[in-house]
Amino acid sequence: MGISRDSMHKRRATGGKQKAWRKKRKYELGRQPANTKLSSNKTVRRVRVRGGNVKWRALRLDTGNYSWGSEAVTRKTRILDVVYNASNNELVRTQTLVKSAIVQVDAAPFKQWYLTHYGVDIGRKKKAPAAKKDAAEGQEGEAAAEETKKSNHVQRKLEKRQQGRTLDPHIEEQFGSGRLLACIASRPGQCGRADGYILEGKELEFYMKKLQRKKGKGAAA
Repeated sequence: MGISRDSMHKRRATGGKQKAWRKKRKYELGRQPANTKLSSNKTVRRVRVRGGNVKWRALRLDTGNYSWGSEAVTRKTRILDVVYNASNNELVRTQTLVKSAIVQVDAAPFKQWYLTHYGVDIGRKKKAPAAKKDAAEGQEGEAAAEETKKSNHVQRKLEKRQQGRTLDPHIEEQFGSGRLLACIASRPGQCGRADGYILEGKELEFYMKKLQRKKGKGAAA
């Protein structure tokens, strides 16, 4: 006999018991939580549910499709870390992937897209001029060679795109570290995926403050 969440077997508020006048129903059962873990050993189970339908129970995941809303682009990327969960800190400690969890994802696919779309390499750290002058000169030469390879049509297209280009300073800063803060929007235990969106604007500022406060508390302790 499995876990049953029906009220048929419960006592009434008056203390009386109800007669079980029907059999158990599939929609009244309870299943154990998926507790999807962040792991490279991807594991997704097929679950047969009421009506012969199917759910996909993700037990271990490390990738997902993440959308960058302001740029209207989506890329498959690696989930690197679970950093915040509004409901329970235990889910952060155990690296559990649930809906609305704040995670860090790999910025490389978005960086690559930005370079091809706008011709701008964001997040590149500037090297010290005295220490690595020769290397910088070599890179400039390579960059110049790359620029000459582009056709006039491509250059015009990139220039046109540059006109309306704006980039949030917080996001640019994150590109430097190679990790972007994102929110999981799907339900891994129900659909078998950990998809979501890159945090931007007010929402990003809100979670950055939360993480900063959390870091401060950890240092104080």
